[in-house]
Amino acid sequence: MTEWLISIEGTEAGHRLALALALLAAFLHAVFGALQKGRHDPYLSRGAIDFSYAAMAAPFALFVVPWPEPHMWPIFAGVWLIHIIYKTLQAQAYTKGAYTVVYPVVRGTGPLFAVIGAYLLFGETFTLIQWLGVGVLLSGIFGLAVYNLIFLQTARDTLPVALGLALLTGLFVALYTTYDAYGIRATADPFTFLAWFFLVDGVTFPILAFLRWRNMTARPAVVPLMVRGVIGGLVAFFSFGSVMLATRLDKVGEAAVLRETSTVFAALIGWLVLKETVGPRRIALMALIALGAVIVEMGG
Repeated sequence: MTEWLISIEGTEAGHRLALALALLAAFLHAVFGALQKGRHDPYLSRGAIDFSYAAMAAPFALFVVPWPEPHMWPIFAGVWLIHIIYKTLQAQAYTKGAYTVVYPVVRGTGPLFAVIGAYLLFGETFTLIQWLGVGVLLSGIFGLAVYNLIFLQTARDTLPVALGLALLTGLFVALYTTYDAYGIRATADPFTFLAWFFLVDGVTFPILAFLRWRNMTARPAVVPLMVRGVIGGLVAFFSFGSVMLATRLDKVGEAAVLRETSTVFAALIGWLVLKETVGPRRIALMALIALGAVIVEMGG
């Protein structure tokens, strides 16, 4: 499978597969975000998820895929640092604001920074129509932010902080998207990067989550938390793995933007599963974000 993937890099077949992978990542990332935001503390949820996918990735990293080349170890160190900061910011944002507030801003601001990063790192450029799509996407993002500031009553006192953390988290989404794309292109076998990514990325947050859990006065039950972690770990494999493969097969900026159709799935999950009030105007603004992503894809 590795040889086949490498053979279609930069081809029309690779472009179509990257499109499908980015859409799959969009849906699964919305599910992943809901799992972290659900009824458990976001730090505990993330720790359980990271532990699960690190444990699942370990045998593949150690015994199945080729070991990383020597030049990959500093890259993995950068991956570890960027993702630790990103996950900390996201968990903190989820403690301050509702899922349907935080998630669209995080996922919506990421593509703008990712497009800039892809230009600086990989020399990728956008057409005028694609930049129009980015503008539509951003209008949905900032329209949603303004709407939330005016009308939302839930966690009102922490809303500005939540939006600020969401914006900063979006910056790190772009940073890890472009940096991970660089990493998966730097090794001969993309599955080597994926296996070691999940192993390296998953070793720290379980420790932080355990320390947080130990200091709680009302500790949540471990079994339901770990069930959520195993489900989240499986979702993470396909979500993060799909978008990383898409960035190797085709343009990083387009994959990053198209993935942000996840905001529509996030609105539905927040409404149907988490029972958060969404409303038609907020759904329309989230759909505007998705429309911008579609224009970017169609204008390429």
